[in-house]
Order: sequence, then C-alpha cells, then structure tokens
Amino acid sequence: MYAKTYLSTPIGWFEISGSELGVRTVHLHERCGEPSQGLPEEHPVMVCRRQLEEYFSGARQDFDIKIDWSGAPEFHRQVWAELLKIPFGKTSTYSEIAERVGNPAAVRAVGMANRSNPMAIVVPCHRVIGKAGELRGYYYGLDTKMLLLRHENPVRFAEQGELF
Repeated sequence: MYAKTYLSTPIGWFEISGSELGVRTVHLHERCGEPSQGLPEEHPVMVCRRQLEEYFSGARQDFDIKIDWSGAPEFHRQVWAELLKIPFGKTSTYSEIAERVGNPAAVRAVGMANRSNPMAIVVPCHRVIGKAGELRGYYYGLDTKMLLLRHENPVRFAEQGELF
C-alpha cells in the first residue's frame, strides 16, 4: 500500500511517501497534508517519520529504514549509497564521492545526483561540500544546508560571533 505522512520540523513540513517496499521520498512540503489513516507503526513511512522526529530532537544520528530506489538511474543509486556512508556531523566533498563511485571526473554528475536525491536528510546530501570547504548547492537552499550542518556539528559550523 502506497502511503504518505507529514512531519513538522524546525526547517518546515516534510512529506514522507512510500510503500511496504520502502520509503521513496522525503521532501520539504509547502504545508501539511492529510496523513494516511490507520498505517501500522512498522510501515516504512511511519518508521521514517519516527526516526526523523528523533533526528531533529537530537536522539538519532543514523537512519535505519527501508529505501525504495526503484526506477532511479544506477549512477544516482551509487552516489546515494556513498552519501549514506558519510557519518553524522562529518562532511565529504563532491570530488571524494566521485572517486568513491569509481569516476573521479564525474564531480558535476555527483552534484546532479545530489540534486536529484529524493530523500532529504535520510540520504544526507547536505553533508557534501566543495573541495575547499565551502558550501555548494543544496536543493532547499544554502541557509537550510547550514542549519542541518549546525544541527549535526554545532562546533564546526557555529555562527561567527562579533569581535567587539
């Protein structure tokens, strides 16, 4: 059974969708929709919802959910699988991901795969930064990317205070 549920978070409403095969999408949504009624707690979208609540409350660093990537291009799946290996509070670069998928010249293609990531936060494309440590594109904007990085590593990504 295909289902959707919604979750209010510090960065906005998320819509989570999928079936018994796994979660297909986790994305910011303009407003709360009607959640699926009567879904069992073990349904992948409900498990994902619960784990995202734990993530935002600071009680979870890793996700353990069933994912359904059916229909996605193989290269994207390879990139997303590498993103899942980036630890909470850490970052990687586009070029490092390109090397890990066996194609060091595919830096831009890695960026496009990140942009096509259907599962915000769960597949942590927000943890990918530029080679020199600068923030590079994020589907939901660099401000949101920085908020997520600060949530995961408040020391490294702290706001700069005023000197005087």
